Amino acid sequence: MSEPLILCENLVKIYKLDEIEIVALRGLDLTVQTGEVMALVGAIGSGKTTLLNVLGGLDCPSAGKVIVAGNDLLKLSDVQLDRYRRQYAGFVWQQKARNLIPYLNVEQNVELPMIMAGVDARERRERAGELIDAVGLSHRRNHRLTQLSGGEQQRIAIAIALANRPMLLLSDEPTGELNSHTAKTIFEIFHHLNRTYGLTVMIVSHDLQIARFVDRMVAIHDGKTSSETRRVEAEAVDPVNGDNATRGHVFEELVMLDSAGRLQIPKEIRERYNIGDHIRMEETPEGLVLRPVASAAPVIKRLDKPDEPPEKPRGIKKWMNLLQR
Repeated sequence: MSEPLILCENLVKIYKLDEIEIVALRGLDLTVQTGEVMALVGAIGSGKTTLLNVLGGLDCPSAGKVIVAGNDLLKLSDVQLDRYRRQYAGFVWQQKARNLIPYLNVEQNVELPMIMAGVDARERRERAGELIDAVGLSHRRNHRLTQLSGGEQQRIAIAIALANRPMLLLSDEPTGELNSHTAKTIFEIFHHLNRTYGLTVMIVSHDLQIARFVDRMVAIHDGKTSSETRRVEAEAVDPVNGDNATRGHVFEELVMLDSAGRLQIPKEIRERYNIGDHIRMEETPEGLVLRPVASAAPVIKRLDKPDEPPEKPRGIKKWMNLLQR
């Protein structure tokens, strides 16, 4: 297998606010191959956007290992990071205004990153026209942003992100402000660009339904990758004919192990099976079986102090004992 485009091993990111340290990534491990269309999902605060910012060169990791297209992001200088952001990673945001300049038309918006990179005018026009056509908006190239719908603006934002031919497209909740029909169009464009340019696409989302639109979905809990969901082909019996099998997709969720062989068991599963700090692992002919361990505090008898004599009866208890003799 070829070298992965993205390799994260024991990746740590710590933010410091005054005297408080916030650990956003806690030894995260992740591998992404060139040409994948994948999603990162997780609750708010799980670390998914932090990971996206680290991979895009917008945040510096605190420790661990993160390599993107042969670039060791922990070792790059500020100048090298600027070059990395221009050449290797493109960003698409949920807030379209972060990508778009309102007083420029569509073509001028797409050309702007190339102007800043020093690309000559003829190449800029050719590249801009190619990308505008790739997102299906060649008929809108001279329109201002106020003349475009929200979905069209997001498609132009994708074209802008690809202006300088990055290998990696990072997208943070790109369909969060769009309806379901327009969102489906955006995902179709991602796959079209993936096939056309060999582009690797990583999408951050909180919606688990995104698994239907990507090659695989990786869940992040508490700053670490915990599970991976893939689409796999499966045969199903035709309910009408009974014996004619049809092929379709099912989703398979797998628990992910880190580089040390550790796994994360989600909190809701631990609570459901009453799993505490320990778990029993048994090797059987069918495979490995994990069983919860009953949590019982050990009984410890102190040997350094003799047992105290029973308390002598007093008051009315003393008189009742005397009467019973």
